[in-house]
Amino acid sequence: MKQNLAKSIKDKLWATGQGIDMTRRITLNMLFVAVVVGLIVVAFSGGGPEVPKSTVLVVAPAGNLVEQLGGDPIEKMKQEMMGGSEPETLLKDLVDAISSAKEDERVKALVLDFDKLGSGGLTKLQDLGAAIDDFKSSGKPVIATGDEYSQSGYYLAAHADEIFLHPMGMVMLDGFGRYRTYYKDGIDRLELDWNIFKVGTFKSAVEPYLRNDMSPAAREANVEWMGDLWRAFLTDTSEARGLPLEELVAYSENIGALIEAVDGDTAKAALNAGLIDTIATRDQVRDRLIELVGEDEDSHSYYRVSVDDFLEAEGGDRTGEKAKGDLVGVVVARGMILGGSQPPGKIGGDSTSALIRQARQDDSVKAIVLRVDSGGGSAFASEIIRRECQLAKEQGKPVVISMGSVAASGGYWISMASDEIWAHPTTITGSIGIFGMFPTYQKPLAKYLGMRVDGVGTTSLSGAFRPDRELDPEIGKIIQSIINRGYHEFITLAAEARGVTPEDIDSIAQGRVWSGEDAHSLGLIDQLGGLDDAIASAAKLADLGDEFSVKYIEKEL
Repeated sequence: MKQNLAKSIKDKLWATGQGIDMTRRITLNMLFVAVVVGLIVVAFSGGGPEVPKSTVLVVAPAGNLVEQLGGDPIEKMKQEMMGGSEPETLLKDLVDAISSAKEDERVKALVLDFDKLGSGGLTKLQDLGAAIDDFKSSGKPVIATGDEYSQSGYYLAAHADEIFLHPMGMVMLDGFGRYRTYYKDGIDRLELDWNIFKVGTFKSAVEPYLRNDMSPAAREANVEWMGDLWRAFLTDTSEARGLPLEELVAYSENIGALIEAVDGDTAKAALNAGLIDTIATRDQVRDRLIELVGEDEDSHSYYRVSVDDFLEAEGGDRTGEKAKGDLVGVVVARGMILGGSQPPGKIGGDSTSALIRQARQDDSVKAIVLRVDSGGGSAFASEIIRRECQLAKEQGKPVVISMGSVAASGGYWISMASDEIWAHPTTITGSIGIFGMFPTYQKPLAKYLGMRVDGVGTTSLSGAFRPDRELDPEIGKIIQSIINRGYHEFITLAAEARGVTPEDIDSIAQGRVWSGEDAHSLGLIDQLGGLDDAIASAAKLADLGDEFSVKYIEKEL
């Protein structure tokens, strides 16, 4: 009887919980539909944002700077409504807005606010910094304001005419580092068999499972490419700020002593070092900007417009969807390379190759630029994409690669079938190597849980890839043979693309990572420059002259 009563209560509680959960889902879906309908109404009613006659454009990126927004837009909107979405800011939007604002008489100044900026990679910071410098050439002031400045935030703020910092803020320059957790002792203690297969002395992705520390080879390679990036960061920041390089280096290397010297006043330490111009509270900065463009009586603050509102008010064709005439098609390949069809922010062997095919089969697209920002992934998916680029070349359409912050391993693989490869000096590329892993846990399963696997199969492969069985050494040989073949294919294709021998590529491959500058010296890329340079070069290869438009080839919703 007691059991029946308990079951009855449990059933009722479960039913109540299901009802609450259903109500929650219905409410969220209704709210989502209401938001979408509201956006549609606003779009067709002409009630969009307006740009004041005298205003500042506020550049305040939230989250990471990216070449392509990740995820399905509808799902992202739902997640943002529920507070579960990681923010991202599209680099192109910032650059386009700043470029338009330069020529817009209504925009009197640029305000930079990087308090919510995440990471982005040095190449993206350089592109945004160049856009800020271009705006400054108009003679309009650029003002940076922040509660504090991260390393990325300060790199950009250094391009401003005037830098404000909150009295309780600081400027943090902590350099570049690469630290990882190493699992070897833990793996041994748990008696796991990790079964690692690789080719490449410098292919360090698997090191945490083989060692308890960084190998000398990986340390050497990391020190070299990080040193290249750090020197570029310091040089760029020094030039933008007009601060002697040695003084910037002294601040980064002696920040602790400099802060102690002013009794822990981090803002004063930055001011004394010349990194900022003024220590000011938020209201003091607000008053300064009101003096510049006037006071908005509704908000009791200065007249301002955000990047999103400015671009929406400007209208136009932001992706070139409506462009006519001869086109240079741009396909963005951002994120991990995976098989099948993937959403924006990831590279799918099927989905990305389909976009390249779309550009290849479009007669109005005369040249293709593949913008790569990826650390690699599936070798098979990479080959599917590379092959589609090869078909475009064979069809007579120039293919130009523009490498972003990272184009390594699979990111380099998809870049090989091209007429030209462009990269920033600070691009991270190379890592020509292959690895695979297949961990098994049959020993701890038997030792700690007393569980064992047994059975029969019709071939030696039957059940061979169960993680609760020891990997057959013969199967291990097969896997290593496949990895070896993959590496040979990699260096052979690279050699054919670069006009050298496989042995030449092998000598600079072995999984080693290079900066764009070193990759250029080694012949792994053709030219140093950004996306605009690559687009201009693609147009030149297609004999388009100056009369062409740019169209971004994107996956349809």
